[in-house]
Amino acid sequence: MISKTRVAVITIVVLTALTVLHLRPWQDAAPAARAELAVGYLPVTCHLTCPVTDFASKTTTTSTWFVSQRFSDFPTVVESLKTRKIDATFILAPLAMVLREQGVPIHIVYLGHRDGSTVIVPKASSAKTLRDLKGKTFARPSKFSNQYLVITKLMEDEGMQPDDLKFVDMAPPDMPSALAAGAIDAYFVGEPYAAKAEFAGTGRVLYYAKDIWPNFISCVLVVRDELIREHPEIVHDLVRGIAESGEWVERNRLAAAKLAARAEYYNQDQKLLTFVLTQPPDRVSYRQLTPSDEDLRSIMHCALKAKILRGNIDLSDLIDRQFIPEAIHPAEIDED
Repeated sequence: MISKTRVAVITIVVLTALTVLHLRPWQDAAPAARAELAVGYLPVTCHLTCPVTDFASKTTTTSTWFVSQRFSDFPTVVESLKTRKIDATFILAPLAMVLREQGVPIHIVYLGHRDGSTVIVPKASSAKTLRDLKGKTFARPSKFSNQYLVITKLMEDEGMQPDDLKFVDMAPPDMPSALAAGAIDAYFVGEPYAAKAEFAGTGRVLYYAKDIWPNFISCVLVVRDELIREHPEIVHDLVRGIAESGEWVERNRLAAAKLAARAEYYNQDQKLLTFVLTQPPDRVSYRQLTPSDEDLRSIMHCALKAKILRGNIDLSDLIDRQFIPEAIHPAEIDED
């Protein structure tokens, strides 16, 4: 028969063991809660630094957890930005100016890329210059896209009239299939939707953006003013993360293609993304991402000429460079 003393000892031992199991002292203390920010992007290589920053923040210790939120078109991005469903996103540079002109409280804080857009025509097309497309249907991401502004400038340079091309707005993912079906005759868009037609054998390159406008900018990173005012530390983390992601991509293009191809990001063919990032290697660049006044002034002048802006934009009220890091190191990416 068990004595009362033995019962008491067993009870104490069991209670102590249960307490230890509950506290689990062999495990690290629970990490402090991290701030979380959703950042909008489209699955184009102009926005590649967004999912890379997402991945880096999930696999390494950072102050902020960045969640990349994928969109398929810019109108939806605009609506989400206006209604504060997102406070940060990549968006077309001229469109950012239009939104600011409309009173939407946003600032451009960084770029995501240079170059990275391409004019595509059917593989069998005999076109050698833009003039050869006179009377043809030309797809653009939006009338607020820099692709459209660059093409209208090129039309002017080549002596074409504004109505010499029939412009249609089209979501980037729809452009390659529309070209293959003969619904459009050419398009100008951010990669990989240009290379997709080239890769499939249905289209060929007529112009690289860098050949028309060196150091071409399609999209910019914007944040709402409330986020800058209330959580500047998060904006600082975001800009630093994008900058470091760009440097990592430049040094690890094959790994970047593999990362972006994942289902939760681009959900695209890794071979296609590898092609875009390597053929040629300067097809898109992720360095020199500080927006200059000269860059944006050139875009603004084209937007004024195209009458998508009513008047000049005060660039000092449009760009906020306080968050750009002085030194840029490659992001810490744990691919395992």
